[in-house]
Amino acid sequence: MTKAIRASKRRDLTPYRPLLIPMPTPAFFVHRIPVYGDLILAPMDGYSDQPFRSLCRALGSAMSYTEFINALDVIHGHPQLAQKLAYLPEERPVVFQIFDSEPERLLEAALRLQEYQPDIIDVNLGCSVRSVSGRGAGAGLLREPEKVARIFNILSHALEIPVTAKMRLGWDDNSRNYQVVARAIYENGGKLIAIHGRTRAQGYDGQADWDAIAQVKQDSPVPIIANGDVRSVTDIERIKAHTGCDGVMIGRAAVGNPWIFARLEREHIPPATLHATMRQHLHAMMAYYGVEQGLRRFRKHAARYLSSLDLPPEIRRSFLTASQPQEFWQTLESLSH
Repeated sequence: MTKAIRASKRRDLTPYRPLLIPMPTPAFFVHRIPVYGDLILAPMDGYSDQPFRSLCRALGSAMSYTEFINALDVIHGHPQLAQKLAYLPEERPVVFQIFDSEPERLLEAALRLQEYQPDIIDVNLGCSVRSVSGRGAGAGLLREPEKVARIFNILSHALEIPVTAKMRLGWDDNSRNYQVVARAIYENGGKLIAIHGRTRAQGYDGQADWDAIAQVKQDSPVPIIANGDVRSVTDIERIKAHTGCDGVMIGRAAVGNPWIFARLEREHIPPATLHATMRQHLHAMMAYYGVEQGLRRFRKHAARYLSSLDLPPEIRRSFLTASQPQEFWQTLESLSH
């Protein structure tokens, strides 16, 4: 046997070493659930449905919050409940957000929702709409920190999955009790808190108080997600530096601009990408809701997609009144010429 053959045989005996691909590092954990990203689409009634969540998720949103769900609709049944709860495997971690004013109803609803196998149950402590907060649910719970503590105590002990919260700073400027409420959440088993830096009385007016979010983050043993006045990639970095938060939740600014989750500024999106994304989004809406309802529901998204374009009034009107997909496509195609 020659030296060359002997050398070849020695090489054949060398152990195989597979190529090791490094795993991504989680941005943070919700209890034991890793979250691979620091940007999250906010739960928005009428917007955070499966088509829009999936689009944002593909562009970088790291968690999927459903639109908020009334505990009474879960308990008594609602014809659209299954549609609101539907999610895709690639959306995980999936968060079901519920609202009510009574701990026992929230518990019953959460136990039923757990059967749909979400990753997390979130309690809404932030909705400022009068029909919700006025009956003591949503931001209305901020006026009763003791009840908040009870809700999180019973849910965290009864559920097999983590319980989290989305809250505001307080009911109004005279009751900015955000530190007390946050403590009631995490001391009673809450595993994450998303904070909108406004009070219920502010609604979406005025300026979000990032200093208050930073105060909660400084004391919190659980991840804090900052929300409020994030409209650009620059704002993302500013709020992270200002608050020290673990992640950033983006709501209204993402409507018509899902590219913000890819950290792309809206003005840098070329027309071809805008048109392709609108087509993708509308196709998903029609597949999910049916052609007629999908097109109708898409109009509010179309208005936001097109808001930055200087369109003649008749073109904008044709987008927002199209009753057939062909009309919409023809109008969209005309923008390319």
